[in-house]
Amino acid sequence: MKAICVYEFGGVDQLKLRNVEKPIPKEDEVLVKVYYAGVLPSDFKIRQGKFGKRSFPYTPGIAVSGVIEEIGEDVVGFKVEDAVFGRAKRGAYKEYATIPMKHLTHKPEQLLFKDATTITAGAEAAWEALFSKGDLKKEQRVLIHGAAGGVGHFAVQLARWKGSEVIGTASTKNQNFLKEIGVDQAIDYSVQKFEKEVGQVDLVIDLIGGETQKKSWSIIKPGGKLVSLIGIDNELASKYPLVIAIYSQDSPPLNELNQLSGLMAQGIINAEIEAIYPFEKVREATKKCESKHGRGRILLQVHTVNKTD
Repeated sequence: MKAICVYEFGGVDQLKLRNVEKPIPKEDEVLVKVYYAGVLPSDFKIRQGKFGKRSFPYTPGIAVSGVIEEIGEDVVGFKVEDAVFGRAKRGAYKEYATIPMKHLTHKPEQLLFKDATTITAGAEAAWEALFSKGDLKKEQRVLIHGAAGGVGHFAVQLARWKGSEVIGTASTKNQNFLKEIGVDQAIDYSVQKFEKEVGQVDLVIDLIGGETQKKSWSIIKPGGKLVSLIGIDNELASKYPLVIAIYSQDSPPLNELNQLSGLMAQGIINAEIEAIYPFEKVREATKKCESKHGRGRILLQVHTVNKTD
């Protein structure tokens, strides 16, 4: 089978298409025929060596969707030909992936495979930041930085679903998109200073970091929260003791993933997919992701699926 292999840290030229042995699932694993793999910022940051040491060679990719082709002897709740999505801990940029059953869940019949792929590290990260960590309530005010991105556009829709007031920052070209997905106040960060435009908020979802996070502390209500998926500036956090600072990299439990996939299948929240690249165009897909100016998610299509998918 074909897989993308990385043999050392570096640029996109380190993404090499190779023929490797088709894996055999362990007792608690299933073998998934990969339809789509998400191209995520974490994927290229790992390849660039920003997340510490790594054993080589390895296959990138976390977010995956596909169909089960084989099951381990201890697997329960899944069978061959089940449509699934979840996390491929040993890499999703491959034609077939062995994945522990605890990292997968069933795809609703009404949900397209490509949309299901965006839930992992996308919709799930937004859910975790807003609700599990941010404890967002109905009618509270939330400011979402990077609101047009792969996590941000889900955060906007989920906050609206909760009944909250949503403020979002994005570039000029994404202002109309923010309004389409339900932002109450759209802020163009290239010409507006959000700290001047926004009153006090209950929650900030920080998907940008740096100066953006630095300017966010002062607009959070006493007792409010700043949840960052980038990291917390602890020195600044200490200057705002009435603000709860949380660095979130957790994934929600499977029951919450099932709720997310249900909301998506019903059309209550929608995935924005900027581009789908064929498997062999992995370097081009990664360059697009690294540009950090995209809207929604970028996917690799590994196997051909039905026209409706």
